[in-house]
Amino acid sequence: SVGAVSGLSSAIVAVVFMQADLPLWVAVVAAVSCGAAIGLVYGLLSAYLGLPSFVLTLAGLLVVLGVQLWVLGDTGSVNLPFDTWLVRFSQQGFLSTTTSLLVAAGVVALNAWTLVHERRRRERADLPADSLVWIGLKVVGLAVLLAVSILYLGRDRGIGYPVVLLLLVVTLTDVGLRRTRWGRAVRAVGGNVDSARRAGMQVRRVTVQVFVISSTFAAVGGVLAVGRLAAANQGSGGAEASLTAIAAVLIGGVSLFGGRGSAWSAFVGVLVVQSIASGLTLMNAGLSVRYMIIGAVLVLAVALDTRLKRGALQAR
Repeated sequence: SVGAVSGLSSAIVAVVFMQADLPLWVAVVAAVSCGAAIGLVYGLLSAYLGLPSFVLTLAGLLVVLGVQLWVLGDTGSVNLPFDTWLVRFSQQGFLSTTTSLLVAAGVVALNAWTLVHERRRRERADLPADSLVWIGLKVVGLAVLLAVSILYLGRDRGIGYPVVLLLLVVTLTDVGLRRTRWGRAVRAVGGNVDSARRAGMQVRRVTVQVFVISSTFAAVGGVLAVGRLAAANQGSGGAEASLTAIAAVLIGGVSLFGGRGSAWSAFVGVLVVQSIASGLTLMNAGLSVRYMIIGAVLVLAVALDTRLKRGALQAR
C-alpha cells in the first residue's frame, strides 16, 4: 500500500492547507504523521496478531484509498498555489554546479573513508578484504560518475532539491542498514525470523519499526508528489505507484524472501524502471507497451531471486 499511503499524504497536505486554512508546515507534519500511524497499525497487527504482511497491506491499500477519497470529498481535486514553499522546493529548486561538485567531493571522501575503515576492520578480524587498488578504482569510478552526471545536468538547471533529498535519504538508510546494530537486526529478521528470535533479538519491535519507517517514507513521497504536481486528486498514488515500488526494489536485487539487498540496490532498481519508462515515452510507445515490458522485467527479476534462494538452500 505504498502508493495508497502516498496518495493519502498528498490529499491531507492539499486539504489541510487549502480547505482548513492551516499553515503549510502543519499540513506536511499531519501528512507524515498519518503515514507513520498507518505503519504503526500495520506493524502491530503483523507482529502481535501474526497476520501475513502481504494480505494485511493489500487490505490496508483498500482502506487507505477509501480514506483518501473521504478526505478529498466531493471536490475530487485540490490545487496548491505555485508560490508556496513546497511547490517551489519540488519544482523550482536546483543546486548550482559548483555546490553540487562540492557535495559530490564530500560524498566521495566519505565513501573512501568507509571503504578503508571496512578494510581495516576485516583485516583485524582475519577476514578477506579488498585491496587498496580495488578500493581506489571504486572511489575513482564513483568520482567520475558523479562529476559527469553533475556537469551534464548543469548544462540545463542543475540537480533538483528533491533528488538531493532522495540521495540523502538513501545514503542514511544504507548506513543504518549496514553500519548499525539495528540494521543487522533488520537483516536477521528478514533472513530468518526463528533464528533471529533464538539469538535474542526483539523481532516484534523490529517488525513494527520497519513498517513505520516504510510507511513514513511513503508519506514523504506523497508530500513531494503534491508539491511536484501542485495538486492532489483521486488518482494520486494509485495502484501503479505501488506496483512500480515493488518492481523497482525487486529489479534492484532486494530479495522477495527478505534478508538480502540494500538501499542503493533499490535505488538502482528505481533508475532502471524510470529509464525504461522514459525510453518508451521518447519512442512514443503506448502505456500498454510500458506495462508489458516492465512486467516482463519484473518476472525475470523474481525468477532470478527465486533461483538464487533455491541455490542458497541447496548449498546449506
